[in-house]
Amino acid sequence: MTEQPVPLPPTSNSLIAAIRARTPARILVGRAGPAYRTATALELRQDHAAAVDAVHAELDLPRDLVERWYLFEVRTRARDKAEYLMRPDLGRRLDDAARETVTKHCPSGTDVQVVIGDGLSVAAVAAQVPPLLPLLEAETKRRGWTFGRPVVVRYCRVGVLNDIGEFLDPAVVVLLIGERPGLATAESLSAYLAYRPRPGHTDAQRNLISNIHARGVPPRAAAPRILLLAEKMRQMQTSGVAVKEQLPYAPPLLPPG
Repeated sequence: MTEQPVPLPPTSNSLIAAIRARTPARILVGRAGPAYRTATALELRQDHAAAVDAVHAELDLPRDLVERWYLFEVRTRARDKAEYLMRPDLGRRLDDAARETVTKHCPSGTDVQVVIGDGLSVAAVAAQVPPLLPLLEAETKRRGWTFGRPVVVRYCRVGVLNDIGEFLDPAVVVLLIGERPGLATAESLSAYLAYRPRPGHTDAQRNLISNIHARGVPPRAAAPRILLLAEKMRQMQTSGVAVKEQLPYAPPLLPPG
Protein backbone atom coordinates (compact mmCIF):
# COMPACT_ATOMS: atom_id res chain seq x y z
CA MET A 1 0.00 0.00 0.00
CA THR A 2 1.40 3.38 -1.02
CA GLU A 3 1.90 5.76 1.85
CA GLN A 4 -0.12 8.96 1.42
CA PRO A 5 1.55 12.31 2.13
CA VAL A 6 0.55 13.90 5.39
CA PRO A 7 -1.08 17.30 4.78
CA LEU A 8 0.63 20.25 6.39
CA PRO A 9 -1.23 22.07 9.17
CA PRO A 10 -2.56 25.56 8.29
CA THR A 11 0.17 27.25 10.33
CA SER A 12 2.86 25.53 8.22
CA ASN A 13 1.18 26.63 4.98
CA SER A 14 1.12 30.22 6.21
CA LEU A 15 4.79 30.06 7.17
CA ILE A 16 5.76 28.65 3.76
CA ALA A 17 3.78 31.39 2.00
CA ALA A 18 5.49 34.05 4.13
CA ILE A 19 8.96 32.66 3.38
CA ARG A 20 8.31 32.40 -0.37
CA ALA A 21 7.00 35.96 -0.46
CA ARG A 22 10.41 37.20 0.75
CA THR A 23 12.50 35.76 -2.09
CA PRO A 24 12.24 35.11 -5.83
CA ALA A 25 14.12 31.83 -5.33
CA ARG A 26 12.13 28.67 -5.97
CA ILE A 27 12.04 27.23 -2.50
CA LEU A 28 9.40 24.99 -0.90
CA VAL A 29 7.60 24.62 -4.25
CA GLY A 30 6.47 21.05 -3.64
CA ARG A 31 6.63 18.18 -6.14
CA ALA A 32 4.57 15.65 -8.05
CA GLY A 33 6.34 12.36 -7.41
CA PRO A 34 10.02 12.95 -8.32
CA ALA A 35 9.22 15.92 -10.59
CA TYR A 36 8.22 19.55 -10.30
CA ARG A 37 4.56 20.39 -10.26
CA THR A 38 3.21 21.47 -13.64
CA ALA A 39 2.87 25.12 -12.63
CA THR A 40 6.47 25.24 -11.38
CA ALA A 41 7.80 23.57 -14.54
CA LEU A 42 5.95 26.04 -16.76
CA GLU A 43 7.26 28.99 -14.74
CA LEU A 44 10.81 27.68 -15.14
CA ARG A 45 10.42 27.38 -18.92
CA GLN A 46 8.95 30.87 -19.12
CA ASP A 47 11.76 32.43 -17.09
CA HIS A 48 14.42 30.53 -19.02
CA ALA A 49 12.97 31.87 -22.28
CA ALA A 50 13.03 35.42 -20.87
CA ALA A 51 16.68 34.98 -19.88
CA VAL A 52 17.65 33.76 -23.36
CA ASP A 53 15.78 36.65 -24.99
CA ALA A 54 17.51 39.16 -22.69
CA VAL A 55 20.95 37.89 -23.71
CA HIS A 56 20.33 37.78 -27.45
CA ALA A 57 18.21 40.93 -27.86
CA GLU A 58 19.78 44.08 -29.28
CA LEU A 59 19.87 47.31 -27.28
CA ASP A 60 17.03 49.70 -28.09
CA LEU A 61 16.71 52.47 -25.50
CA PRO A 62 13.42 54.36 -25.12
CA ARG A 63 13.27 57.48 -27.30
CA ASP A 64 12.36 59.77 -24.40
CA LEU A 65 15.43 58.59 -22.46
CA VAL A 66 17.70 59.23 -25.44
CA GLU A 67 16.25 62.68 -26.06
CA ARG A 68 16.29 63.76 -22.42
CA TRP A 69 19.93 62.85 -21.86
CA TYR A 70 21.21 63.47 -25.41
CA LEU A 71 22.51 59.93 -25.42
CA PHE A 72 24.84 58.81 -28.16
CA GLU A 73 26.22 55.37 -28.90
CA VAL A 74 29.65 53.91 -29.48
CA ARG A 75 30.70 50.29 -29.95
CA THR A 76 33.31 47.90 -28.74
CA ARG A 77 35.53 45.86 -31.05
CA ALA A 78 32.90 43.10 -31.24
CA ARG A 79 31.23 43.34 -34.65
CA ASP A 80 27.90 41.79 -33.67
CA LYS A 81 26.11 40.04 -30.82
CA ALA A 82 27.35 36.58 -31.82
CA GLU A 83 30.99 37.68 -31.76
CA TYR A 84 30.41 39.56 -28.52
CA LEU A 85 29.15 36.39 -26.82
CA MET A 86 32.03 34.27 -28.17
CA ARG A 87 34.81 36.83 -27.62
CA PRO A 88 34.53 38.62 -24.26
CA ASP A 89 37.92 40.24 -24.83
CA LEU A 90 36.56 42.26 -27.77
CA GLY A 91 33.80 43.65 -25.58
CA ARG A 92 36.34 45.15 -23.19
CA ARG A 93 37.82 47.58 -25.73
CA LEU A 94 36.16 50.39 -27.65
CA ASP A 95 36.56 50.37 -31.41
CA ASP A 96 38.80 52.81 -33.28
CA ALA A 97 36.04 55.34 -33.95
CA ALA A 98 34.96 55.52 -30.31
CA ARG A 99 37.86 57.64 -29.02
CA GLU A 100 37.05 60.51 -31.37
CA THR A 101 33.30 60.24 -30.72
CA VAL A 102 33.61 60.06 -26.94
CA THR A 103 36.12 62.90 -26.63
CA LYS A 104 34.02 65.06 -28.96
CA HIS A 105 30.73 64.66 -27.08
CA CYS A 106 31.78 64.20 -23.43
CA PRO A 107 33.60 66.75 -21.25
CA SER A 108 36.86 65.54 -19.75
CA GLY A 109 37.87 65.62 -16.12
CA THR A 110 34.37 65.41 -14.62
CA ASP A 111 33.77 64.10 -11.14
CA VAL A 112 31.38 61.34 -12.25
CA GLN A 113 31.05 59.82 -15.72
CA VAL A 114 28.19 57.38 -16.32
CA VAL A 115 28.48 54.71 -19.01
CA ILE A 116 25.48 52.61 -20.06
CA GLY A 117 26.42 49.19 -21.41
CA ASP A 118 24.07 46.56 -22.80
CA GLY A 119 26.02 43.70 -21.22
CA LEU A 120 24.26 40.35 -21.02
CA SER A 121 20.75 41.72 -20.48
CA VAL A 122 19.27 44.57 -22.47
CA ALA A 123 16.04 43.97 -20.52
CA ALA A 124 17.84 45.08 -17.36
CA VAL A 125 19.12 48.25 -19.03
CA ALA A 126 15.68 49.12 -20.39
CA ALA A 127 13.99 48.53 -17.02
CA GLN A 128 16.47 50.06 -14.54
CA VAL A 129 18.41 52.82 -16.30
CA PRO A 130 15.46 55.22 -16.91
CA PRO A 131 14.63 55.57 -13.19
CA LEU A 132 18.25 55.28 -12.00
CA LEU A 133 19.97 57.83 -14.24
CA PRO A 134 18.15 60.96 -12.96
CA LEU A 135 18.70 59.81 -9.38
CA LEU A 136 22.44 59.50 -10.01
CA GLU A 137 22.57 62.97 -11.53
CA ALA A 138 20.65 64.45 -8.59
CA GLU A 139 22.89 62.74 -6.03
CA THR A 140 26.00 63.90 -7.89
CA LYS A 141 24.92 67.54 -8.14
CA ARG A 142 23.77 67.56 -4.52
CA ARG A 143 27.42 67.02 -3.61
CA GLY A 144 28.49 69.90 -5.86
CA TRP A 145 30.21 67.54 -8.31
CA THR A 146 30.19 67.65 -12.09
CA PHE A 147 28.20 65.02 -13.97
CA GLY A 148 29.52 64.01 -17.40
CA ARG A 149 27.32 63.42 -20.42
CA PRO A 150 26.31 59.73 -20.32
CA VAL A 151 27.54 57.51 -23.13
CA VAL A 152 25.99 54.26 -24.39
CA VAL A 153 28.25 51.33 -25.33
CA ARG A 154 26.94 48.47 -27.46
CA TYR A 155 28.40 44.96 -26.98
CA CYS A 156 29.87 46.09 -23.68
CA ARG A 157 31.93 44.25 -21.09
CA VAL A 158 33.12 45.66 -17.77
CA GLY A 159 36.67 46.29 -18.99
CA VAL A 160 35.38 49.20 -21.11
CA LEU A 161 35.83 51.26 -17.93
CA ASN A 162 39.55 51.39 -18.67
CA ASP A 163 39.16 53.00 -22.11
CA ILE A 164 36.66 55.55 -20.79
CA GLY A 165 39.08 56.46 -18.03
CA GLU A 166 41.92 56.88 -20.51
CA PHE A 167 39.87 58.97 -22.96
CA LEU A 168 38.07 61.29 -20.51
CA ASP A 169 40.00 61.13 -17.20
CA PRO A 170 36.96 61.40 -14.89
CA ALA A 171 37.48 60.94 -11.16
CA VAL A 172 34.96 58.09 -10.97
CA VAL A 173 33.44 56.06 -13.80
CA VAL A 174 30.10 54.36 -13.14
CA LEU A 175 29.20 51.59 -15.59
CA LEU A 176 25.54 50.55 -15.59
CA ILE A 177 25.44 47.18 -17.32
CA GLY A 178 22.97 44.32 -17.67
CA GLU A 179 23.80 41.29 -15.55
CA ARG A 180 23.80 37.75 -16.87
CA PRO A 181 20.12 36.86 -16.37
CA GLY A 182 19.10 34.01 -14.13
CA LEU A 183 15.78 32.27 -13.60
CA ALA A 184 14.73 34.71 -10.85
CA THR A 185 14.78 37.79 -13.09
CA ALA A 186 16.13 38.96 -16.44
CA GLU A 187 16.02 42.62 -15.35
CA SER A 188 18.94 42.81 -12.92
CA LEU A 189 21.43 45.63 -13.44
CA SER A 190 24.96 46.02 -12.07
CA ALA A 191 26.81 49.24 -11.28
CA TYR A 192 30.60 48.91 -11.57
CA LEU A 193 32.68 51.78 -10.21
CA ALA A 194 36.35 52.61 -10.68
CA TYR A 195 38.54 55.50 -9.58
CA ARG A 196 40.47 56.94 -12.53
CA PRO A 197 40.54 53.62 -14.44
CA ARG A 198 43.33 53.03 -16.92
CA PRO A 199 44.36 50.29 -19.38
CA GLY A 200 45.64 47.27 -17.51
CA HIS A 201 43.35 47.68 -14.52
CA THR A 202 41.50 44.54 -13.47
CA ASP A 203 38.52 43.66 -11.28
CA ALA A 204 40.79 44.21 -8.28
CA GLN A 205 40.58 47.96 -9.01
CA ARG A 206 36.76 47.99 -9.33
CA ASN A 207 33.79 47.92 -6.99
CA LEU A 208 30.34 46.55 -7.66
CA ILE A 209 26.76 47.10 -6.56
CA SER A 210 24.69 44.32 -8.10
CA ASN A 211 21.11 43.08 -8.23
CA ILE A 212 19.58 46.46 -9.02
CA HIS A 213 15.95 45.61 -9.72
CA ALA A 214 12.53 45.78 -8.11
CA ARG A 215 12.99 42.72 -5.87
CA GLY A 216 16.66 43.31 -5.20
CA VAL A 217 18.17 46.76 -4.71
CA PRO A 218 15.62 49.21 -6.18
CA PRO A 219 16.99 52.24 -8.07
CA ARG A 220 15.99 54.64 -5.27
CA ALA A 221 18.25 52.68 -2.91
CA ALA A 222 21.00 52.02 -5.47
CA ALA A 223 21.66 55.67 -6.35
CA PRO A 224 22.76 56.85 -2.87
CA ARG A 225 24.81 53.68 -2.40
CA ILE A 226 26.63 54.30 -5.68
CA LEU A 227 27.42 57.91 -4.80
CA LEU A 228 28.48 57.07 -1.26
CA LEU A 229 30.91 54.56 -2.71
CA ALA A 230 32.13 57.15 -5.23
CA GLU A 231 32.64 59.63 -2.40
CA LYS A 232 34.74 57.13 -0.49
CA MET A 233 36.83 56.46 -3.60
CA ARG A 234 37.52 60.17 -4.02
CA GLN A 235 38.55 60.48 -0.38
CA MET A 236 40.87 57.48 -0.55
CA GLN A 237 41.94 58.19 -4.16
CA THR A 238 41.59 54.54 -5.07
CA SER A 239 38.99 51.87 -5.76
CA GLY A 240 38.70 48.11 -5.65
CA VAL A 241 39.69 45.79 -2.84
CA ALA A 242 40.97 48.65 -0.67
CA VAL A 243 37.52 50.30 -0.61
CA LYS A 244 34.77 48.62 1.39
CA GLU A 245 31.12 49.57 1.25
CA GLN A 246 29.66 50.06 4.71
CA LEU A 247 26.00 49.08 4.90
CA PRO A 248 23.68 49.55 7.87
CA TYR A 249 22.80 46.49 9.93
CA ALA A 250 20.08 44.39 8.32
CA PRO A 251 17.64 42.53 10.60
CA PRO A 252 17.25 38.76 10.13
CA LEU A 253 14.62 37.50 7.70
CA LEU A 254 12.51 35.90 10.42
CA PRO A 255 12.49 36.59 14.17
CA PRO A 256 14.19 33.92 16.28
CA GLY A 257 12.01 31.23 17.77
